[in-house]
Amino acid sequence: MAKTKRALITGITGQDGSYLAEFLLGQGYEVIGMIRRSSTVNFERIKHIQNSVTLTTGDLLDEVSMINLLRECRPQEVYNLAAQSFVQTSWGQPVFTGETTALGVTRMLDAIRIVDPDIRFYQASSSEMFGKVVEVPQRETTPFYPRSPYGVAKVYGHWITVNYRESYGMHASSGILFNHESPRRGLEFVTRKITNGVARIKLGLDSELRLGNLEAQRDWGFAGDYVQAMWMMLQQEQPDDYVIATGQTQSVRRFCELAFGRAGLDYSKYVAVDERFMRPAEVDLLVGDPSKARATLGWKPETSFEQLVNMMVDADLALLKSQV
Repeated sequence: MAKTKRALITGITGQDGSYLAEFLLGQGYEVIGMIRRSSTVNFERIKHIQNSVTLTTGDLLDEVSMINLLRECRPQEVYNLAAQSFVQTSWGQPVFTGETTALGVTRMLDAIRIVDPDIRFYQASSSEMFGKVVEVPQRETTPFYPRSPYGVAKVYGHWITVNYRESYGMHASSGILFNHESPRRGLEFVTRKITNGVARIKLGLDSELRLGNLEAQRDWGFAGDYVQAMWMMLQQEQPDDYVIATGQTQSVRRFCELAFGRAGLDYSKYVAVDERFMRPAEVDLLVGDPSKARATLGWKPETSFEQLVNMMVDADLALLKSQV
C-alpha cells in the first residue's frame, strides 16, 4: 500500500491555507499546519477541518523552530503561504514585512536544506512583484518592478527560492499568483470589503461604502482554483516558476456593479470615493498570462468572475443574516 504523503502548510489559517488544506485532505494527504504561538490566531477558516489536520507551532522569524518542526513532522512537501500579506499594512510595517515575507522564506529554505533537501517546496510569490508593469500581460519572464514594501519582500522571497533551487538542486517552485478571492478573504481586502458592504447595505446596517480608486484593474480569480495549481507544481519532475491567473482584467467599479447587482441594488447610489483608501504608489495594469501553467501543469481556472462575485455576496449575506 502506498505510503500517505505528508504536507506542511505555513499560513494554514489564511484564505489560501484553508483551501489548500481541504484540497490536500481530499487527495489523501496527512496535513500539518504551522501556526505562530500567538493569542490572536483565528481558526475560523479551518474550523470545519480542524479535526482532520495536525496543528503545530513554529515561526518564520525563528529558523531553529523551522528545523525542529521539519525534524519532528518529516513532510514530503512544504507549502510556504505564511506572510505579512496585506499590501496596505506593508507601508506601516515595512521591516516586519521584510522579516516575514522575505527573510522568512530564506529561513524555511535553509531549514529544509539542513534537515532534508529532498523535501519539495512551494513559495507563494505574487503579482505585486510586477508592480509598475514593464509589459502587459505579465508572464514568468516579465521583469519585476515592485511598488510596495510587500512587493519588494515578495521579490526577495521569489529570487531566494530560485537561488536555493539552482545552488542546492532543491525541488523549489514559485507560483506567481494574481489576485485570488473567496468568501474567506479578509475584510481588509477590497473585494471582501465590497461584498461585506453590499450585505450590510442590503440588510439596512449601513448606507454607504467608501472605496479608493474605482478604476484600478486587477486579474481576479477564485482561491479554491488557484491552490490546485500549487499542488500541481510540486508533482512535476522538475521545479519551476508559474504565473497563475485568469488572463482577464476587471475594474473595482465592475466588481461593485456586479456585487450590488447581485443584491438587487445600484452601486452608484451607495459607493463613495475616499482619498484615504488611495495607495501611495498604485500598481499599473496587472493581468497575468497563464499559458505556461496551462501547457505544463494542465491547469486552468474553473470559476468565472461573475460566479466568484456572486459566491462572495451570497456568503456575506448568509453570514450577516445569521448574526443579526
